Amino acid sequence: MSSSIVGILLAAGQSTRFGRNKLLHLLNDGTPMVLASARHLHKVLPQTIVVVEDASNDVAKILAPEGVQVVENPLASEGMGTGIACAVANSPDARGWVIALADMPCIPTGVIQAVVTGLEQDAGIVAPVYKKMRGHPVGFSARYAQALMQLHSDEGARSVIQANSDSLELIETTERGVIVDFDTPGACRT
Repeated sequence: MSSSIVGILLAAGQSTRFGRNKLLHLLNDGTPMVLASARHLHKVLPQTIVVVEDASNDVAKILAPEGVQVVENPLASEGMGTGIACAVANSPDARGWVIALADMPCIPTGVIQAVVTGLEQDAGIVAPVYKKMRGHPVGFSARYAQALMQLHSDEGARSVIQANSDSLELIETTERGVIVDFDTPGACRT
């Protein structure tokens, strides 16, 4: 893989609060949630890895024709931290990573590009902020590769951000989509 910034879409969640695989839930335009999220990330980052629980499941099948790299995480049940570690390990030459969540399909490509630009301008960690709430996606420069590959819990990269808060660059946005995730079927109507 070339030394560029890589998109990581975490799509191996268990959907426990949703009642079924929420990533297959159709949005108002008929697009499965995971596909909308993947397309937004992939549009900005041609090298995008989507981490799934099972490379033969329906989520992986929907993503196969999209030109993204689908990677199976055998430790998916241990939490999203393992998905981040898996994706970073699969892109060791990356200059950085932009990590997005598959249940957040409303993140505009302009916000993703702003995070990428921050990394390209040597920021260590970059995240959007909407009305004082930190959102997604979050970008990490390659200097955090080891810390990201050691993640193992369900808190994602929160511990890396907290340990390196002095390196966090926040980008103000008016785009509410950076904080909107769909954890229940009712949330999808908002």
